[in-house]
Amino acid sequence: VHVTESGGGSVQTGGSLRLSCTISGDTYFRASMGWFRQSAGQEREAVATVDSDDSVKYADSVKGRFTISQDNAKTTLYLQMNSLIPEDTGEYYCAAAPTRDSLIVDAKTGRPGFGTWGKGNQGTVSS
Repeated sequence: VHVTESGGGSVQTGGSLRLSCTISGDTYFRASMGWFRQSAGQEREAVATVDSDDSVKYADSVKGRFTISQDNAKTTLYLQMNSLIPEDTGEYYCAAAPTRDSLIVDAKTGRPGFGTWGKGNQGTVSS
């Protein structure tokens, strides 16, 4: 599986950013996909994930502001981020794995296990 992110940047509070991620490879190893965020001094956390049945989960802190979506071929993943606040600042990673639990374990351990991770894109929100 290959994961390549694009997007990110710097905006002021209330602004928007859009992240994109192309994912290719065996469909088994990308059944679950998602966006994760790591802020300075913080653990990597799940922002939004989507499973093979198109079920979506969001972190409470981004509900109503962020939207995860994918193209019909499920080879491109997007994260639309609106109403951004400084607490949204961080490195955003796209990842794919056989299950959502695999992604969560990778994020907690800081080491890719069954998941494949992008290199990350910085998103900065200034007040």
